[in-house]
Amino acid sequence: MARGVALEPRDERIVVTAQHVTKTFLLRHTRSIKEAFVWLIKGRKKDITNEFQAMDDVSFDIADGESVALMGFNGSGKSTTLKLISGVMHPDGGAVGIKGKVAGLIEVGAGFHPDLTGHDNVYLNGAILGMTKEQINAAYDDILAFADIGDFIDTEVKFYSSGMYLRLAFSVAVHTDPDVFLVDEILAVGDEPFQRKCIDKIRDFQEEGRSIILVSHSAEQIVDVCDRAVVLDRGAIIATGKAPDAMSMLHQWYQQQLLDASEAAKAAPGGAPPPRPCTIDGVELLDGLTDHPDGFKIFEPGSSLTVGIDLQAPDRLDEYAVLLNVETDRGQHVLGVDSRKLDLELPSFRGSARILVTLPRLYLGEGDFSFNAVVLNEDGFEIDNLRHAAFMAVRSDGTTVGFVKAFPEVRLEAGGRRPRSTGGEPSGRAPSHAADAGR
Repeated sequence: MARGVALEPRDERIVVTAQHVTKTFLLRHTRSIKEAFVWLIKGRKKDITNEFQAMDDVSFDIADGESVALMGFNGSGKSTTLKLISGVMHPDGGAVGIKGKVAGLIEVGAGFHPDLTGHDNVYLNGAILGMTKEQINAAYDDILAFADIGDFIDTEVKFYSSGMYLRLAFSVAVHTDPDVFLVDEILAVGDEPFQRKCIDKIRDFQEEGRSIILVSHSAEQIVDVCDRAVVLDRGAIIATGKAPDAMSMLHQWYQQQLLDASEAAKAAPGGAPPPRPCTIDGVELLDGLTDHPDGFKIFEPGSSLTVGIDLQAPDRLDEYAVLLNVETDRGQHVLGVDSRKLDLELPSFRGSARILVTLPRLYLGEGDFSFNAVVLNEDGFEIDNLRHAAFMAVRSDGTTVGFVKAFPEVRLEAGGRRPRSTGGEPSGRAPSHAADAGR
């Protein structure tokens, strides 16, 4: 296979194809000529450079009109993948094939010259993205309207805030009429109204049948925008599938990494922690769940969920408390259970014990959730904790969004809207102070 050259996609429906792509960066440790000289004198016994494998035999296809998320933790290769697709970088091995025009926003202000005005940078950046002067002239008013930076268009961009950079750069990119649009975590920079405007524009692209490739750490954004996700870790693909399923796979993988790291720390010399009066052995999700073929648990909103917290105490443990927290994949706290606030006096035990926490009629919204457990002593100090001890995916019919699942009933009321009350009490009843004033 050709190395580092573009390929024509094999299928006419495919607009982006990556075939056995590799990319390596050199991390140089020499800081001076002296270091290099010493290295030569010592007979080159130790390499003074270090290689970082950003992409490792990566292959995937993206079809026309498909919206795909690239997921993974920092350093997994998401941004490198986008840069290879955009042509900013070339692979060391394998090949990337593109059909149609590719544009997008990979870096804030990329292609902007700081000493030029916003007006001049529109023409500069548009030319870099493949637009002719005539095309830029035709789209110029729309670009300015979308960016909404007012008179700052005639100011040097070196005086722009990161948000103003984003507005203008995104506006230019979306007006290049791309077949494939790339977005790299850029939507986290702008304010909420502009983020909404960007999402609306991406939806317009989707309705027009364009392909979207999105890098984001926002689970809500990924599920909302993307049909499918590719999960990367250290430059390799570890999972692909529908966006919600891929996120659950990522969380399962993350959980395993945490367990492996914990076991490695215990096995290392001096790594075993000092004995504790009580430790949490694990957290198990019991009823209310179904098994997914890929190995993770699915919860249906409105079901009851029982969680088992397994404890170990070498000596008799008399006074203690247990906390159970539920959080989203972004670390947002959703629900907490504290035995102290429930005025529960947990029974004494020695050896093994399991605390059962039942959450009846739990109406969680669609998303992925993790469970954290904490055990406290009689003074309220932490004895042990276990974060991301269990994972659960919530899947629903998609009729509502957010942390809470509702089953809304929407109907048209005859006669139109009712008059709005001006007082603090329900309409149709005069406030008491108004009645007193007439006396």
